[in-house]
Amino acid sequence: MTTAVSDVVRVHVPRRTWRSELRAMKIVWRREMIRFANDRMRIVTSLIQPLLFLFVLGSGLQQLSSASTHGVDLKTFIYPGVLCISVMFTAMFSAASIVWDREFGFLREMMVAPVRRSSIVIGKALGGATVASFQGLILVCLAGAVHVPYDPTLIIGILAIQALLAFSITAFGLMVAVRIKTMQAFMGVMQLIIMPMFFISGALFPLAALPAWLAALNKIDPLTYAVDPMRKLVFSHLDISAQARHALSPGLTWGGWHVPALLEIAMVALLGITLLAIAIWEFTTTE
Repeated sequence: MTTAVSDVVRVHVPRRTWRSELRAMKIVWRREMIRFANDRMRIVTSLIQPLLFLFVLGSGLQQLSSASTHGVDLKTFIYPGVLCISVMFTAMFSAASIVWDREFGFLREMMVAPVRRSSIVIGKALGGATVASFQGLILVCLAGAVHVPYDPTLIIGILAIQALLAFSITAFGLMVAVRIKTMQAFMGVMQLIIMPMFFISGALFPLAALPAWLAALNKIDPLTYAVDPMRKLVFSHLDISAQARHALSPGLTWGGWHVPALLEIAMVALLGITLLAIAIWEFTTTE
């Protein structure tokens, strides 16, 4: 009688190093790029809403608001806000990839990989921010159509603010998506969050002489701190009267103190880092 001896199969798990973590981030980022490049319908549909606000709403209300804009085209006024909301919409829905991966089981495969879960979240955040920044770049190309000059300094500043906002909003979307199990629930929550943020931010109206309740909401809206410096930047390159500049771009104030644009941008960056840290913590503690 012979006894069968089974061979022992040894599994070798590579040791985690900073190189392996960077490689994991790069792979997750690249996967987001491939998915975006292969989904041409997503590129087109993501542009429809910002273009409707910019050209349909801007053109339709121009005659109604010509007196209050002091001769400035309404499309020119809302252009900085549209630059921000186009990034916000794309970044928020880029975070939906986590919910999509969970529904189809791919997220489980990533979570058992020999890399830190934080690397997966950071890769997702960078991928979503890159996709959203690319969408914003398309709208930057339309600056001439709304009487905004193609100044190199202006374009670089716009792209920098857009990239920072894209990163922060993607981090926020990831923080929300980690706790949501279905795509339908995620879309419902995002619509509930996105629309109030957009309308309260001042993207479509100046911040001067707002009602007290709306001014209070405007100051606690995170998107405000991207829209306001974006508008300051665009208006600094426009040849308009001082009266129009004061009425349309008065700046954000805290108790009468005008908040510097650099502080507003720093707040967007700090918010993004904080939200990403929360998303990483949630993702690490999620089974």
